[in-house]
Amino acid sequence: MTTSPSNNQTRPFELGLYTFVDGGTNPLTGAKQNPATVMSNLLETIELADQTGLDVFAIGEHHRAEYLVSAPAVVLGAAAARTKNIRLSTAVTVLSSDDPVRVFQSFATVDLLSNGRAEIMAGRGSFIESFPLFGYDLNEYDGLFDEKLRLLKQLNESTNVTWSGNFRAPLENLGVYPRPVQEKLPIWVAVGGTPESVVRAASLGLPMALAIIGGQPERFAPYLELYREASAQSGFDPLQIPLSINSHGFIADDSQAAADEYYPIQTYNMNKIGRERGWSPATREQLEKQRLLRGSDFVGTPDEIIEKILFQHEIFNHQRFLLYMGNNAIEHKKMMHAIELFGTKVSPVVRKEIAARNTAE
Repeated sequence: MTTSPSNNQTRPFELGLYTFVDGGTNPLTGAKQNPATVMSNLLETIELADQTGLDVFAIGEHHRAEYLVSAPAVVLGAAAARTKNIRLSTAVTVLSSDDPVRVFQSFATVDLLSNGRAEIMAGRGSFIESFPLFGYDLNEYDGLFDEKLRLLKQLNESTNVTWSGNFRAPLENLGVYPRPVQEKLPIWVAVGGTPESVVRAASLGLPMALAIIGGQPERFAPYLELYREASAQSGFDPLQIPLSINSHGFIADDSQAAADEYYPIQTYNMNKIGRERGWSPATREQLEKQRLLRGSDFVGTPDEIIEKILFQHEIFNHQRFLLYMGNNAIEHKKMMHAIELFGTKVSPVVRKEIAARNTAE
C-alpha cells in the first residue's frame, strides 16, 4: 500500500539508531559491565553514527534497574558536544510522568548545545515505573499523556503561554525559556499500534513514529493510512508530515553470525518482558522467523537490511527508519562494526534508491 507522490518525497530519506541503554549484563552468562564503561561506550557509538553519516540517534528513558538512562537530555547534551551533524532525539520521553515545561526547557538547551539538532519523541511509555515514582495515578494513563502533549506543543509554538488543565498548575502569560535554535523543536509521537494514538498524533499535526517489533509489517499499513486520513480531516496536509518506522535488529558481515549474536539475548529479553505482561513464551526458532523479508526484525548482512528497508518503504512510503541495536551485552567492537555497516553500506544505497523512486514518481 503506497500513497501518491508528495512534498515529503523531496526530503532525503533518514536513517538512524535508537537505544534504551541497558546496563550490559549478559542474561546468558551473568557477566556484568561497569555502568560508567557502558556510558562511555554509548558516547562512542553516537560519535561513530555521526561520522558514518547516519541522520538520527535516539535514546530511551527508563526507570528500571536494568537501564542506565532516566534523563536522556543529559546524555544528549554530552553527545551534542561530541558530534557535528546527527540529530539527537529521545525514544521516548515518558511525557505522562514529566512536566512539559521542564521537558521543553531541557531540549531547548540540548538544541542550543547542538546548534539546532535536538528532537523530542514523546510517548506514554511501555513501562510504568515512572508513574508511582513521580506520584502519578496509572488510572490517568491516557489523560495525562493527552493533556501534556497538547501543552508541550503549545510551549513549542509560543514563548509566552496561558494554559490550564487537570494535572499541573495553570500558566498565565508566562515566558518559557530558553528558546531553541530551531524555530520549533521537532516533536514526534511514538505509537505502538493503537488507532486512538494514531488519531491523536494526526489531529495535532505531529509526525508519528510507529514501532514494529513483531509480526508482519503489512498489518501496520492501515495505521499509516489512518494517520494520513485523520491529518487531512484535522486540517493538516499529510503530505507535509514525515513518518518513521522503528524496529529491532543487528547487522554483521555474515547473516548467520548476525542471528547468532542477536537472537540468544533477544529471546531471553523478550520472554522476560513476556512473563511480566502475560505473553506466551517464544523460542529462538520462532523469533528468527521475524528476520525473513516479511517479518519485523532487521537481522542480517547489509544487503539483507537494504532489501528489507526498501521492501517496507513500498508498503509505508515513510521518510525515516530507526533501528534498535542497543543491547549492550553484545561486545562493543561488534556493535561498533554493526553501526559502521549501517552508516557506510546500508544507508547510502537506501537513500539513493528511494531518491530514484521518488524522482520516477
